[in-house]
Amino acid sequence: MTELFTILIDILLPIFIIMGIGFFMHKKFDLNLQTLAKLNIYFLVPGFIFVKLYSTEFSPKVFSLVVLFFILYILILFILSKAIIKLQGYDQAKGTTFTNSVIFFNSGNYGVPVNDLVFKGDPFAMSIQVIILTMQNILTFSYGIFALQSVKIGKLRALFGYLKMPVLYAMLAGVILNLTNVSLPDFVWVPANYIADAMIAIALILLGAQVAQIRITSALKPVYSSVMLRLLIGPAIALAIIFIFGIDGMAAQALLIASAMPTSVNSSVIAQEYDNYPQLAAQIVLFSTLFSAVSVTGVIYLARILF
Repeated sequence: MTELFTILIDILLPIFIIMGIGFFMHKKFDLNLQTLAKLNIYFLVPGFIFVKLYSTEFSPKVFSLVVLFFILYILILFILSKAIIKLQGYDQAKGTTFTNSVIFFNSGNYGVPVNDLVFKGDPFAMSIQVIILTMQNILTFSYGIFALQSVKIGKLRALFGYLKMPVLYAMLAGVILNLTNVSLPDFVWVPANYIADAMIAIALILLGAQVAQIRITSALKPVYSSVMLRLLIGPAIALAIIFIFGIDGMAAQALLIASAMPTSVNSSVIAQEYDNYPQLAAQIVLFSTLFSAVSVTGVIYLARILF
């Protein structure tokens, strides 16, 4: 009970405070959500990804292990989500938003604080979380945008559209400058950090504004299906992979806890940007975040028992 209360106060409460600000600002000022989404995708997210990739030191062994874990984990979730889409008869556009809600999880503004709280700032545990965060951002702003765009304009035009996205070049620049040990001058590094620091707040403001216009209906079946896959089946899959690979100790704990995060705010952001069932995406993020208060606490407890 104490641990649950700590997570609620230290992790969820700050998130919901910012979401609440977005909620009330939209009610009062009728915010332009498309503008907020563009600000996030074309300005803040590229800055955030660049800073994280440039500044994080990775052990090659740990990096390879986490990347392999991530690929298998996402692939299994992707297959399961496609099976549910077929069984429930969603159209392509709705199915894409559903799949994104399952495979894109909140490894940044939720996962990083949880990792810091559980492992008390241990650099090894945090390095695992940062790798997961990096892989999530690469997946979200490559496949995620490509899949949404291809629904409306076709795969070839979607590919060319993605090549115009600044996120791609921010990722490449961050990796290349990190590997080559290029030192950035302060007049570049300082504003880059300001941009990165603003990303989480604006993303949560946007989510709160989206929540303000949500109409909760009786058609919540896709929401519940997504939440079940993300919060319950997801950690079970991660646990199976961990056992199969023979991972133990802090690495196993960090990977299992990372897999339990709720649906990413960015899945809602890109759904808003490309007008692809944004209400459904926002509802899934909201319900997933709410229910995660219980599920994440349970996974943390399980990780400590098993490893």
